[in-house]
Amino acid sequence: MILSRTRKRIKKVCQRAKNSLRPHFSPVTRRFHCWIERLQLGATKPQVLSYQVIGGRANRFLPLFKDLDVSLRKSGIKVNFKAYVSTVILTALLLSISVLILVPMLLIFVFKLSLVSSLLFGIGISLFAGALAVVGFYFYPIYRADSLKRTLEDGLPFTAGYMSILAGAGVPPDVIFRSLALVDASLAVSKEARTIMRDVELFGFDVISALEATSIRTPSERFKELLEGFIATLRSGGSLAKYLRDRSRQYMKLKRIALRRFSDTLSVLAEFYVTLMVAGSLIFVVMLSVMAMLGASGAGPLDPRLLLFLLTYIGLPVGSIMFLIILDMISPKR
Repeated sequence: MILSRTRKRIKKVCQRAKNSLRPHFSPVTRRFHCWIERLQLGATKPQVLSYQVIGGRANRFLPLFKDLDVSLRKSGIKVNFKAYVSTVILTALLLSISVLILVPMLLIFVFKLSLVSSLLFGIGISLFAGALAVVGFYFYPIYRADSLKRTLEDGLPFTAGYMSILAGAGVPPDVIFRSLALVDASLAVSKEARTIMRDVELFGFDVISALEATSIRTPSERFKELLEGFIATLRSGGSLAKYLRDRSRQYMKLKRIALRRFSDTLSVLAEFYVTLMVAGSLIFVVMLSVMAMLGASGAGPLDPRLLLFLLTYIGLPVGSIMFLIILDMISPKR
């Protein structure tokens, strides 16, 4: 009995304390819950979280990225310009701070360098990492736009031929693009055709206006010329089948020339890769290993063992990645 009464009294005291403190802590808890909800929303999309953290502070940096807005629209990345710039800034800051903390600790405890050399290395590498993140985010939409351009242009001979067959059978222009949108979901031209049909069927555009909007947005000059010629033929009342047939033959000739040029470029690139990444890396590894075995020691960054580690774990992977990116940039998609 005494124990139950004591429990009831304790519960009453706790309830009274909770009721008295609730008006003071309710704004804090409300703000905390709102912040958690925003964080959960932004966790699924990094650009949302970045825009919530950076917000209006990114406005002062927008003039530095004025060319990026055009690249974003042409690349097909469905991210707002301000949100993308906020992502660039937040990623560069987090990467720089992480590198500034980790690199000096690694150099001090693993490579046994002095505190001053480790801090100087950490500051330099952190600045380099932040700049590299900014450059990577800046050129990623350009790379995506170029990849989309090459994908569109590789399939243009077959796209124009397919459209010429439908136009020769008397199919209306909107049905041509609807059929093109249903050909293959993985094709870039099918995505562009679905965008055109979205503008027509959902936004209420006519076919010519939708084609004009797509011609402005596309990164491929050849696809833009195809659409503008398609529009001009519709307005003048010419033969769509003849126009598309001529375009298909022209694009096929250009594709043969591009394949010959790619074959020559690939042979030169292979020789350059073997010379620099295979023979050159072997020469440097052997030279640095011999210097380390003979006891040659440099001051800080000139230490042969440190240079060997940098070449093995940073130089070779970064060089190979750069060659893969160059090869992907110059190779045809199909």
